[in-house]
Amino acid sequence: MHPSSCDTFVALPPSSEGQRIIFGKNSDRPCDEVQEVLYFPARDYSPEEKVECTYIEIEQVAHTYAVVLSKPAWLWGAEMGANEHQVCIGNEAVWGRESADGDEALLGMDLVRLGLERADTAEKAVNVITELLEKYGQGGSCMEDECGFTYHNSFLISDRKEAWLLETSGKYWAAERVEAGYRNISNQYGITTKIDKEHPGMREYARSKGWWNGKSEFNFATVYSFMTTARIEASGSRYCEGKTLLEKSNGHITGATMMGILRDKNSGINMEGMFMTTGSMVSVIPTNPALPGVHYFTATPDPERSVFKPFIFVEHANDLKATTSPSYGPDDPVKKKPRFQSKPDRKHELFVKHEPVAAIIDTYKDKGKGIKEGMMKLEKEWMTEMEKILTEGVEEPDLFANLFSNCVQEEMAKYSNS
Repeated sequence: MHPSSCDTFVALPPSSEGQRIIFGKNSDRPCDEVQEVLYFPARDYSPEEKVECTYIEIEQVAHTYAVVLSKPAWLWGAEMGANEHQVCIGNEAVWGRESADGDEALLGMDLVRLGLERADTAEKAVNVITELLEKYGQGGSCMEDECGFTYHNSFLISDRKEAWLLETSGKYWAAERVEAGYRNISNQYGITTKIDKEHPGMREYARSKGWWNGKSEFNFATVYSFMTTARIEASGSRYCEGKTLLEKSNGHITGATMMGILRDKNSGINMEGMFMTTGSMVSVIPTNPALPGVHYFTATPDPERSVFKPFIFVEHANDLKATTSPSYGPDDPVKKKPRFQSKPDRKHELFVKHEPVAAIIDTYKDKGKGIKEGMMKLEKEWMTEMEKILTEGVEEPDLFANLFSNCVQEEMAKYSNS
């Protein structure tokens, strides 16, 4: 499987404006897959409770943090999301020398959600994910299909002060701290010689496999990847294009800048075809802990034809019903063995309303242009409102309990009028 999807970005001061962390990700998935956006409040659990992930059940922890997730509707985990402590995580598929065709275990997307539920800093999320990886492993089909599409994972994780890049190969891993500037990841290993945390057996395993001679400087990407680091910088790759777009706005990167990068089709970052961008996320996190973070999600495919809607963590935030897909419980074809014998309808309310509008935009140039202008006007209005929150804070939290849902309703009303 040749690397073919997903990009995740983070910008920290001094690359970003206004002492803020800017996090962004496009989730590039099969074009017929529905991505939902869900909110789960913080919760306490009894000893011995379990949590049922996509394929396996694992031990639950005593307390989970509130999370907002953008996730393929058929599985438990998430492509990307944030928690109440303003930790953000996105994952990427990576392929290397180690086979990804293992037994069903935790998906990388399960690890994203578990990291968000269990860690209040980026570094703690690295620890959570790597401990779970050691205990349970990673594996299983990453598509709602019998084809057995499998991969290992890299993760970009940020909080209010720093970011971490975590890359895995089976149960082995390396992590790099990013304390300033910008970083982006695509579907290839990117950690080279700067390794700030690692699996204790990672180097010896590579040496035993003949991938490293045990004497030369250890370069994780060179040792564990099919590709050399020169290939990572190859002209025309999405990684290189993403890096160029970040550099173009270096020192002035904002939430709007990140949305523009995620919408860029010439670079391939906004992907089209059998694999396409099915959901997008941008988070704006002030480094000042007294100020809230704002997390924007599309919940619909193609950010160029979608609207980023804001979510803020407040104590009494409500469920996001219009972006919640139908649930099939134990009758879901994903839960029955053999799995994936059929595909139920997973379209949520916003997806259903957005689908014909996206088709109109594609088909009718003038009408489509008018619809897109209306969508972007809505988005700009919300972002202007959120700018006040990002600089002044939230005085009346209950007013924002339905922020994302109210924006979805406005968006759907705009579609109905179209």
